[in-house]
Amino acid sequence: MARSPNFGDRRGGARPVLVVLHYTAMADCGAARDWLCTPESQVSAHYLVSGAGAVDALVPEDKRAWHAGAGAWGAITDVNSHAIGIELANSGTAPFGAAQMDALEGLLAGILARWAIPPEGVIGHSDCAPGRKIDPGPRFDWARLARSGLAAAPARAGAPAPLDGGGFRRDLRRIGYTAPASDAALLAAFRLRHRAGHDGPLDGLDCALAAELAGRFPVDRGPASA
Repeated sequence: MARSPNFGDRRGGARPVLVVLHYTAMADCGAARDWLCTPESQVSAHYLVSGAGAVDALVPEDKRAWHAGAGAWGAITDVNSHAIGIELANSGTAPFGAAQMDALEGLLAGILARWAIPPEGVIGHSDCAPGRKIDPGPRFDWARLARSGLAAAPARAGAPAPLDGGGFRRDLRRIGYTAPASDAALLAAFRLRHRAGHDGPLDGLDCALAAELAGRFPVDRGPASA
């Protein structure tokens, strides 16, 4: 039985093709659980992972939890109908500990296997809602997930490419960054994943990383899902 009442059917017969990672940004895991399970909050996720590595299943995977809000990834514009949402108990400024990451890796491995989701289908809230959300944030260890085959990452840093703002935007769209957002918001979202902590204007290494990812992980350009 679902612990949270905040869910519905996936629209249009959609099935999960994405996993969206979030942080709770709340005082503790218990407070986050209460909020995700309160009807008045109108928010939920399929899973909540505590700092100690406890995994709470809040909404069945085949149902539509309310975690992503407005956003897009590739041709998908109703992210909630196409995604499984995982909330990680974290303030947004603290590191994600080993126990929590161990639990997340085990959870992700099972989800990806059950729904035949490729590693590039694991994204952050910041990826599908650039400029509006930054979770799971700059402290999240995306490289660890990539090493375990549970997320996409560039094969290597390589040499900077020629600076090309138009090409960078095209490559971001090929990767999946299709939500309406400013160039600055898109660059910030991309760097949260692939160059955390780097500031300044677009540079050649951003362009090289985006091109490498776009070449290996282009999203499916099927019909948009409203």
